[in-house]
Amino acid sequence: MKTTLQPLPARSHFDSPLGPMTLAASSHGLCGVWFDGQKHQSDTRTWPQDPSHPVLLKAQTQLAEYFAGQRSAFDLSLDLGDGTDFQQRVWHALLTIAPGATTSYGALARRIDRPLAVRAVAAAIGRNPISIVVPCHRVLGAGGALTGYAGGLDRKAALLQLERTV
Repeated sequence: MKTTLQPLPARSHFDSPLGPMTLAASSHGLCGVWFDGQKHQSDTRTWPQDPSHPVLLKAQTQLAEYFAGQRSAFDLSLDLGDGTDFQQRVWHALLTIAPGATTSYGALARRIDRPLAVRAVAAAIGRNPISIVVPCHRVLGAGGALTGYAGGLDRKAALLQLERTV
């Protein structure tokens, strides 16, 4: 059986108001948006730098608009295929949370018909590879507590504040 190796994703750098970020794109779409040094960040050091990649350029433009308060939703091709089936279900559910809105881990677990899997949902959210665009920052703990964010709670609070003022 012959296996076909997929090319490494392209990457670029983005200076956000909340710190430097690494963006990545596969042949299928945007596959990574990480604050540099965040938990569960892919090791992109061997991925080719391609700041002129069309998906990465579009992502940079839309992220800049988002941080400037000029955009509340993203229009980007996404590649969420690097997760397990369960993780992908959770990540797709995150995309249904409207800008400026929040939900809880428990509510998200119920939304994907896995009401007893709250901890697994939280773990999948923590491994979301496309920060901001796949809005894991919109998920709060019980009673609205600001809990868990791979990029840091200060950034989660800042993103929620930004979305409330847009």
